[in-house]
Amino acid sequence: MNRNLDDYNRMRDFSATSEPAAVKRRGRSKATEHALQFCIQKHDASHLHYDFRLELDGALKSWAVPKGPSLDPKVKRLAVHVEDHPLDYATFEGSIPEGHYGAGDVIVWDRGVWIPQEDPAKAYAKGKLKFELQGEKLSGIWNLVRTHMPGKKENWFLIKHQDSAARPQDDYDVLSAEPDSVLSERTLISKPKLAAEQARPVKKAPAKPRKAASGTLTGARKAKLPAQLKPELATLVDSAPEGQWSYEIKFDGYRIMARIDHDQVQLFTRNGHDWTHKLPQQAQALAELGLESAWLDGEVVVTNEQGVPDFQALQNAFEAGRSGSIMYYLFDMPYLNGVDLREVPVEERRAALSTVLGGHEQPLLRFSEAFDETADALLNSACQMQMEGLIGKRLGSPYVSRRSSDWIKLKCKHRQEFVVVGYTDPKGARSAFGALLLGLHDRDSGELRYAGKVGTGFNETTLKSILAQLKPLQVKKAAVVNPPSGFEAKGVHWLKPNLLAEVAFAEMTKDGSVRHAVFHGLRNDKPAKSITEERAKPVKTSAKASPSKKAASSKKTAESKKATEPKKAEPAPSQLGLASGKVRITHPDRVIDAVSGTTKMQLAEYYASVAEWILPQLKDRPVALVRAPDGIAGELFFQKNAERLAIPGITTLDKDVTGQPVMLINNAEALIGAVQMSTVELHTWNATTVDLEKPDRFVLDLDPDPALPWKSMVEATALTLTVLDELGLKAFLKTSGGKGIHLVVPLTRKHGWDEVKDFSHAIVSHMAKLLPERFSAVSGPKNRVGRIFIDYLRNGLGATTICAYAARTREGLPVSVPLFREEVGEIKGGNQWNISNVHERLNEIGDEPWADLKKTRQSITAEMRKRVGMKK
Repeated sequence: MNRNLDDYNRMRDFSATSEPAAVKRRGRSKATEHALQFCIQKHDASHLHYDFRLELDGALKSWAVPKGPSLDPKVKRLAVHVEDHPLDYATFEGSIPEGHYGAGDVIVWDRGVWIPQEDPAKAYAKGKLKFELQGEKLSGIWNLVRTHMPGKKENWFLIKHQDSAARPQDDYDVLSAEPDSVLSERTLISKPKLAAEQARPVKKAPAKPRKAASGTLTGARKAKLPAQLKPELATLVDSAPEGQWSYEIKFDGYRIMARIDHDQVQLFTRNGHDWTHKLPQQAQALAELGLESAWLDGEVVVTNEQGVPDFQALQNAFEAGRSGSIMYYLFDMPYLNGVDLREVPVEERRAALSTVLGGHEQPLLRFSEAFDETADALLNSACQMQMEGLIGKRLGSPYVSRRSSDWIKLKCKHRQEFVVVGYTDPKGARSAFGALLLGLHDRDSGELRYAGKVGTGFNETTLKSILAQLKPLQVKKAAVVNPPSGFEAKGVHWLKPNLLAEVAFAEMTKDGSVRHAVFHGLRNDKPAKSITEERAKPVKTSAKASPSKKAASSKKTAESKKATEPKKAEPAPSQLGLASGKVRITHPDRVIDAVSGTTKMQLAEYYASVAEWILPQLKDRPVALVRAPDGIAGELFFQKNAERLAIPGITTLDKDVTGQPVMLINNAEALIGAVQMSTVELHTWNATTVDLEKPDRFVLDLDPDPALPWKSMVEATALTLTVLDELGLKAFLKTSGGKGIHLVVPLTRKHGWDEVKDFSHAIVSHMAKLLPERFSAVSGPKNRVGRIFIDYLRNGLGATTICAYAARTREGLPVSVPLFREEVGEIKGGNQWNISNVHERLNEIGDEPWADLKKTRQSITAEMRKRVGMKK
């Protein structure tokens, strides 16, 4: 380690902070195994700033940039040189505890590869670094220049070079336009630091406790106030289930749990972070309820003029320190005055909560009312009012600190027509055009105004057919009164406003642009002049009012009928119930992954819950297991046969049939039995027992240099798909659960293992020859520095690939998940989903991305071989 890494270690207490320690590496340096990486971390410490880090000499040279990078070459950003950081710090995200060096939250704002324009060590020593960035957000040429400004630390300037990636600061502020992490769903809310007395839990003179009939509630029991309590989470469903349910508005805010212990109030986020200092007035209002003790569950929101929760306004309120405009809607009470209410039916808990709140609205505390209407009618009204949707709660259900099918969510999907006012040029492997520019007529003035872009939802066929309709409509001048300017206007072809596009989208921003838009089709059955933004019309139902307005809450407590809901097993302490019986799980509390805290039982529950999706992928395919008896941080065992594994329900084939002993997992009992034997990963062959000598697919595994940004993977996937499309081969995508993407190409059972492997090798060699700066056909870290190795080696006899929906032995237990083509550019990495969050996706879209995989019939032809350079 260099001296500055010693400094780094000395400044930190690694028993308290989750930051990675700098350790002396044995053998070859990591620097020889990947391109030089850079990262920019957004750090909310005593002051919000950005840490700019460049890999050099086995460490990350680091600068603190108070105002963050600017794309404007005229803007010089001060960069204060600080101690070196270890290479592992490039992916660190988390919270550094109070009282420690750098205390505050950290996210990775950008990352990727940096390419020095001259010898980097000499340039660094001279204090004048010129380099290219290839990141998710930043690109082009940059300069770091040491100044002679006085100070305890070296002061440098970070300056953008004038090139095609440069943009005027007045036109585009990359920091505000793209504020979030490139690795995760994390974001930071910049906030002013509050006075010390505000940062502490609110204390108030003792008040007479309010009485509530907590002791008379069904299932209530005396208990100590829990120190921590996780919230109950809702399961996403497509439609309202049968049975006895009550429905509330789904708020667009932050979930907050309130803990009250006499005169001390604390407010916690869903993940257990203490936000009392961010919501001091709400804490004060809770203290004034005069409760002895309680846990309350709710959501903090800011509503707009129509009384609809506005997430953007909520963020603005936090950033401006205006907590007085934030309302706390309370909807459950799992504990009150020395009594645990978690086993009390939800309708009784909520009635008690209403009593506690006094039956009247307070300025900052509101009761989330249930509505006595059908779910369909309520959802329709909620969607018309531009709300997120509904939350349904099964009457008679208890409160559980996990995702539950007793709580469901029904989401609104916004969809309407837009006028097509232009299109952009294609980029990368995209053909025809890049995106359609949209417009809407202003309801008051009638002016046609720009409404954003839609660039997903197209396939090769629709791209070509739509372009043919667009070209005759080209004009020189934009039809919208507020056309985009600067970078957003480059490469735009303006059109006569004749065509309409039907588009689904998540929301409309305040400036009138769509977010997360997906194209659904062109239509010509309406005149373009009639197209305006669809707004809510007054409806005569109780749901029209803001969420706080009173409405009758259903009092029915009859036993619910079985609802149409996602399947979920309810495990006993050491047994997991399956349709075929029970599988005993020994050491159920053994921690498999220390980062997420996932136990062996929770992993078994995950596999039981996804059995309906993973078993079809495992069916009749020889499988290999990755076992982790001591957790994923311990020694891992890759096992191809069932020898010495007592797995119930497993099928074994001897080597006389396959050339090697193999096992099959064709039922839930064998699946959970494998987890009982410490299995985490399941890898499958490219053939089934129908004919083990002839594969029914091949797999191309895009394995990137770890330093490359995800943007490189998006481009590589598009290029590989283009090659396969040109060959006439249909491919299906899935995340690897790590850093890569897998392309699965189904085949009719016609060719042997060697033929299929040779053909896949030829495809990879062809691509590496065409684009040697992007792709490598040779395995090994040294051969993929700055590039992506397309792994074809998984296509030989006995080779395996991680199974779709299987977990990986990586931090957080990510999952390999099938994808639609257009999703690759929308996710943040191959580990986007894990065993905790994949259920929402499965409940929403199931196995739709691979719905046609088994129906696909295609073979390797002589013409295909010829086109990739094979002799025969």
